[in-house]
Amino acid sequence: MSYAGEVAGVAGISAPRLMDQVRARLRLRHYSLRTERAYLAWIRRFILANDKRHPREMGAVEVERFLSLLATEGQVAAGTQNQALSALLFLYREVLGMQLPWMESMVRAKRPQRVPVVLSRDEVTRLLALLEGRQALMASLLYGSGLRLMECVRLRVKDVDFACNEICVRDGKGGKDRHVPLPARLRQNLCQQVERVRLIHKHDLMEGVGEVWLPHALARKYPSASRELGWQYVFPATRLSQDPRDGTWRRHHIDEASLQRAVKRARMRAAIVKPATCHTLRHSFATHLLESGHDIRTIQELLGHKDVTTTQIYTHVLNRGGLGVLSPLDH
Repeated sequence: MSYAGEVAGVAGISAPRLMDQVRARLRLRHYSLRTERAYLAWIRRFILANDKRHPREMGAVEVERFLSLLATEGQVAAGTQNQALSALLFLYREVLGMQLPWMESMVRAKRPQRVPVVLSRDEVTRLLALLEGRQALMASLLYGSGLRLMECVRLRVKDVDFACNEICVRDGKGGKDRHVPLPARLRQNLCQQVERVRLIHKHDLMEGVGEVWLPHALARKYPSASRELGWQYVFPATRLSQDPRDGTWRRHHIDEASLQRAVKRARMRAAIVKPATCHTLRHSFATHLLESGHDIRTIQELLGHKDVTTTQIYTHVLNRGGLGVLSPLDH
């Protein structure tokens, strides 16, 4: 059944119209498509969980009950519960324009302190050896440059500087740019990948397509930029797809799930028992830099962390924090 049919009967404003308002407000505030989908899904679940009542008719009691059900019955993680709360606060504040006293008193779930999973150098070597093609190149960039998964798949040709042996990460987490090293061992493979992108783009242009999505209205400011090689993704999708925001057919970047599946298969084949993921390679990048003697401030900049305390978690992985003592049994 369609969403319109499921929540028909919401008082005052029909549910699809409300969802359209939420979607328009999210795009006005330049939220990512992923956040847009997540927020819409949480608002939909909130309405359905309260017998399809309109959010204007509800308040703190319903929100707290909804979040409690997520924690007790759904047993979701603290981060997931906080995301649901953020979606509902966005609905009330930004869409419905309701500034109610209870909004300020909503307490977010406390996220537990976790030590990241880190692979040894030998484990990284075994894992990467079992990957092939562009999956191997992408995974090597996660480890060799400390990229996040989405930073890797969204990498543009213009941001790979072969002359300076560095990569410029644009609009990373928190909307920040930063520079990371381009591993010398990946230089040739990356050059070959860019050449493949050039050929694919040339073919697309001959077929009358060849545009790529540009952020922040750059397509209107620079009308021809979307067809330039520099703006193309380094790891493009194998086929064209329709942009859900404006309906335009473009060649988007590769689906990140393909790399996640490849890394999982490689981990199992390498008999690595640690629950390693793509992000584990980024953790390993930071930890191995610390082992090599690089200072934590440098690593903070390479990772793009806002606060150095976030980076300090890797000192605990190395037992260099407050618990970095030698066991008396080892004496």
